Amino acid sequence: MTDVAWIGAALTAARPQAVAALLRYFRNLDVAEEAFQEASLRALKSWPVNGPPRDPAAWLIFVGRNSALDEMRRRNKHDTLPDDDVIADGEDTESAMVEHLDSYAYQDDVLRLLFICCQPDLPATQQIAVALRIVSGLSVQEIASAFLVSEAAMAQRITRAKRAMTESAVAFETPGPVERAERLITVAAMIYLLFNEGYSASGGDAHVRVPLCEEAIRLGRLLLRLFPGESEIMGLTALMLLQHARASARLDASGNIVLLDDQDRGKWDRALLAEGLVLVEKAQRLGIPGTYQMQAAIAAVHARAARAARHRLGAD
Repeated sequence: MTDVAWIGAALTAARPQAVAALLRYFRNLDVAEEAFQEASLRALKSWPVNGPPRDPAAWLIFVGRNSALDEMRRRNKHDTLPDDDVIADGEDTESAMVEHLDSYAYQDDVLRLLFICCQPDLPATQQIAVALRIVSGLSVQEIASAFLVSEAAMAQRITRAKRAMTESAVAFETPGPVERAERLITVAAMIYLLFNEGYSASGGDAHVRVPLCEEAIRLGRLLLRLFPGESEIMGLTALMLLQHARASARLDASGNIVLLDDQDRGKWDRALLAEGLVLVEKAQRLGIPGTYQMQAAIAAVHARAARAARHRLGAD
């Protein structure tokens, strides 16, 4: 992979955490997205020369925040942005950057942002669409494809949703426990759409979309920590784990899709399979069936089979 390709993949993977943290700082969608873009441009100049940072998301948050503050001139005193040649992968410099961020785990900002996007005042389609655009950075065309609508129609939905969120007085407040529970199904649907975008690779490059699958799984695990007794969240997380466990076997050397029956099951990730199967069994014991659980149960049948013939109807 070339330097430029690696940087592109790193920016894609770091985008959710970076944009979510910047939105928390500035409480403005446009400012957060512009700050991330500016940080990405600086990364394209700095990283090939100074090397990649240990924590790309932390680097982008730090640079994006300082760049936005400098541009907005909202404060009389703030830290100035270091020169590009100072922003390197040196341990002392980067450790200071990370410590300069807020003390709590900024990775959880992503899940917080999903609940913020999924406001009841917005139509469900707008909630999910704007979350996909802001959190994962999917293009309008990709989101329109996921919803089976025209690109123009989806662009209008996203614009209206962003305007409504910006104008709302409570748009960027963290929802309380009751509100989180009310928005749970919509957040789960958004996470699954994010996973599917990575899994189906509609953007045309399956390797680049793998980080989307990994981010969706991470969010599913976080959601399960918030709602440990929700069988459908168990099913959702299990489904993503079982599907993504086959990632190494889904493509041949030329990048073409390998059908399930033809996949080398020795390449499947056994740790992900085990985690997914445990969640399927746990969800089934609760006795509250749901769509995600049913799909996960089907995936579990395939996962348990030693060879393709074993999961076919009538096989021994």
